[in-house]
Amino acid sequence: MGRSPSFQDLRRAADALGLGLDDEELSSLHPLITGLTASLDNLDAMAPPAPEVRYARRPGRRPPPEDNPLGAWYWQSRVPGAPSGPLAGKQVVLKDNIALAGVPMMNGCAALTGYVPEFDATVATRILDAGGEIVGKAVCENLCLSAGSHTAATGPVRNPHDPTRTTGGSSSGCGALVAAGDCDLAIGGDQGGSIRVPAALCGIYGLKPTFGLVPYTGAFPLDMSVDHLGPMGRSVQDVATLLEAIAGPDGYDPRQAGVAVRPYAAGLDQPVSGLRIGLLEEGFGHPGGDPEVDASVRAAAEILAGLRAAVVRVSVPLHRESGGITMGILSRGATSIMLEGGGTGTGWKGWYPTSMGDAFWRGWRASPHTLPPTAQVVALVGRYLADTYGNHYYSTAQNLAPSLTAAYDRALSDVDVLVMPTTTTTAPPLPPQGASVVESLLASFASTANTPTFDVTGHPAMSVPCGWVEGLPVGMMLVGRRGEDDVVLRVAHAFEQSGAFVPGAV
Repeated sequence: MGRSPSFQDLRRAADALGLGLDDEELSSLHPLITGLTASLDNLDAMAPPAPEVRYARRPGRRPPPEDNPLGAWYWQSRVPGAPSGPLAGKQVVLKDNIALAGVPMMNGCAALTGYVPEFDATVATRILDAGGEIVGKAVCENLCLSAGSHTAATGPVRNPHDPTRTTGGSSSGCGALVAAGDCDLAIGGDQGGSIRVPAALCGIYGLKPTFGLVPYTGAFPLDMSVDHLGPMGRSVQDVATLLEAIAGPDGYDPRQAGVAVRPYAAGLDQPVSGLRIGLLEEGFGHPGGDPEVDASVRAAAEILAGLRAAVVRVSVPLHRESGGITMGILSRGATSIMLEGGGTGTGWKGWYPTSMGDAFWRGWRASPHTLPPTAQVVALVGRYLADTYGNHYYSTAQNLAPSLTAAYDRALSDVDVLVMPTTTTTAPPLPPQGASVVESLLASFASTANTPTFDVTGHPAMSVPCGWVEGLPVGMMLVGRRGEDDVVLRVAHAFEQSGAFVPGAV
């Protein structure tokens, strides 16, 4: 690191940038540039250590196929936490874009094969401080760029309710392991629905918290403005307890400006009588959606009405137009962080996981052809937009995000939560072996029309299992005011306690 560039290094850089410098001009600049880069030579020796790792652990193992029938485990390990605490007795898995010191991390991507972080993500430390036991890493989709469960370099993740079907993604392994009972809880990540989609398709509870409520430190990002981590579990009580353990500023993550933590578990039993539930008209009736899914969610809202909540219709026309905003942010932002920023990005104050960024940078530069079709398409779109328009469309999308946020805020000034289907269908079949690139891409983004917009706006959004269609679970999405994750959890708990949803056998 810090090696001064040769003349040929500068020649290649100048040509790539189209600077038009001839060899004589470049030779005159070479000594100056060598002096400038020499100032970097001591940075590595001066770098502060990674945050302290406080809990002992063994490396564990990647389970063989016979012990991993759903393909959902990336790595099994045991990291016991504090002897007591609110998570005592709970076994928790981490999505494999979250660092756990001494345990391999792949982020679903061959480019990170062999990488072992030397630090714990903040959420991992907080789980252990609360008495939980981390029992391994769950497979996630390749670079977290799929809402299906077929893109990970380790192979597809299968739905516990029907192994021929997807679990949804990108927190695919988390959804499968929690639903199958192989762990109690999971931490997933969400930039376009990646907690809520697998929660819906696997029949569990999954909360994308208010933006910034849970620190992202130590997790592989996609774009700083839409990155979320959040809890997944088989009960609202467990999800709320885990949220309490991991929420709050950590002093490293700039996403967390101004966040405030509430007592999430203690308020679950407050009645929902008097709350106003808004059925979002634009959240139903999507092209290609399943009318039976819509009907299940409407019926679930009527259960809440029976608990003396007022159910009303709400319209947010911009909801159906939000796709361009999310695409403008994710296509350019993901390309910048993943392929240009080496997995860490630039321009933010906090702690940078340099070993993770270095490992990814080396890996993908050595074998870019191993990127999956989803990552290739995102990279192509992002590179094309950057080369042709600079940051125009990313900037325009970010400039539109406040208007999108305000549209939902206006609706939520009249109601306490919005309701709509999490996914527009139940779990689709996994694409067949040998599927075309187009088939793989279509399967990666099916039925996610309702989820990405709330990553952009930062509103808390939770998938709640509410029914069954032909033996497959249906998810109802509850969306609350920013900072009111407690209200979302309270409504979810009231529905759960009504007994209207009967969990199916796995």
